[in-house]
Amino acid sequence: MPQFVNHGYRLFYREQGDGSLLLVLPGNTASSACHDGELAYFGRRYRTVGIDFVGTGQSDRLQAWGDDWWERSVYDVAGLIQHLGEKQAVLLGTSDGAIIALLTAILQPDRVRAVIADSCIERYPAALLRMVIAERSQHSDKQVAFWRLAHGDDWKQVVEADSARLKRLSEHGELDWAQGRLRNIKCPVLLTASLSDRSLPDVGAKVCRMAEQIPESRVFLVNAGDHPLMWSRREDFLHTCDMFLKNLPLKS
Repeated sequence: MPQFVNHGYRLFYREQGDGSLLLVLPGNTASSACHDGELAYFGRRYRTVGIDFVGTGQSDRLQAWGDDWWERSVYDVAGLIQHLGEKQAVLLGTSDGAIIALLTAILQPDRVRAVIADSCIERYPAALLRMVIAERSQHSDKQVAFWRLAHGDDWKQVVEADSARLKRLSEHGELDWAQGRLRNIKCPVLLTASLSDRSLPDVGAKVCRMAEQIPESRVFLVNAGDHPLMWSRREDFLHTCDMFLKNLPLKS
C-alpha cells in the first residue's frame, strides 16, 4: 500500500481508478480495507482513494486517541489531497468518517469540492455514546472479524483506544461536534441515512435539521436498512451518489 507522512505519522491509503479525486473516509473502527467495494465502484469513473486514519488500519498507531481525534483527522485528509498533487477532492464519509468529511468542509473549505455524509448526526447524547461503547464490548464473532479485517491482529487496541475517547467525551454530556458551524459549509453536501438505523435514534429529523443549516444540501432517507446506509442499502446509496456527483458544478 502507498503511504505518506503527515505531522510525523505514516498514513497508508488505497487507490483505484483515474479522473477527479474522490476520497473514501471510513468510520472510527473501520479502515480502507473495509471499502474495497466502494473503491472498485467509484474507481470506474474517479480517482478513488481510501485512507487509513492515524491509529487505524495499517497507519501508525497512537498510544491514546485525543479528544480532538476527528479534528486532527481533518488535517490528515488535507495532507493526503496535497500529497496526491490535487487541489480539491470530493469527500465520501460514513459514520464517523462523515463527521470528518463535514469538519474538513468547515475547517479546510478550499480543499473540498463536495461532501457525501452517510449515517451521521450533529449531536450525540451521552447515553448514545455509552450505548456504542457497551455494544463494542460484546466482541461478537462478527465484530471481531470486521475489526481484524480493518486493523489486523492488534484490532483490540484500536477499538479500546477509540472507546476510551468516546467515554471521556460522554462525561461532558451531549457531544456537539459541529458547534453551530454547519452553516459555514459552502460546497454541495449530500446527507444520507436509513430511517431504520438502530444506532441513530430519530435520525430522519436530525439529518433534516443538519440540512436546514447547510446552504447547498440535499437529503436522501430510506425507510429500510440500518447503519450505515452505505452497506445496508447499497444499491439505493450508490444510485443516489451517482446522481449527486453527476450534477456537481464543473471544477474551477
